Amino acid sequence: MKLARAIHFDDSDTRVFHVPARTGEWCISGGFEFSDWTEADLTGKARQAFSNGWLGLETAGRATFVAVTPITEPELETLVALLARHFVTYYGAPSDEAATPVAREELAQMADLCDEHDPNTLLTVARELTEAGVREAYRVIEPKEAGLEQFAIHGSPDA
Repeated sequence: MKLARAIHFDDSDTRVFHVPARTGEWCISGGFEFSDWTEADLTGKARQAFSNGWLGLETAGRATFVAVTPITEPELETLVALLARHFVTYYGAPSDEAATPVAREELAQMADLCDEHDPNTLLTVARELTEAGVREAYRVIEPKEAGLEQFAIHGSPDA
C-alpha cells in the first residue's frame, strides 16, 4: 500500500500557507476542509491552501508537493486514529468511534490515488469552486533517474 508524504524543495510553503506541513509528514487531499467555502473565503493564505494545499495529518498544515511512499499497515492504523481525532477536534464529530469510518475512507481515497504510481512520484492538487462544490484535479510528476531519495523520507517498520 502507498500514501504520500509532504516534500519541500525550498521554503515557499512556509510563506504561502498559514501552517506548513512538516517535511515527511503523511498527507491527504484534505479537500473536506473547504466543503462549505464560498468565493468570499478565498483570500490570502487561505486561498493558497484551497488552491493547491495537501493536508498534513500530524500538523494539519499544508504542502504544495507530496511524494508517493510505501506505508505499513500499523502506520496506516495510526493515521486513521489521528484523522478521526482531527474530525472530533476541528469538525465536531461526536466521537473517535463515529469519525473512524470517515477517516478510513479519506485515507482509502488517498491510497487509491497513490496506488498506481511508483514511489517518489510527485503529486500536486488543484482545486476550484464550482456550482456543484469543490472540484479537485491532480497532476503527476514521474520520478527521474536521479531519484528523489535525497528529498523523500520513507518510513520503515524498524525506524
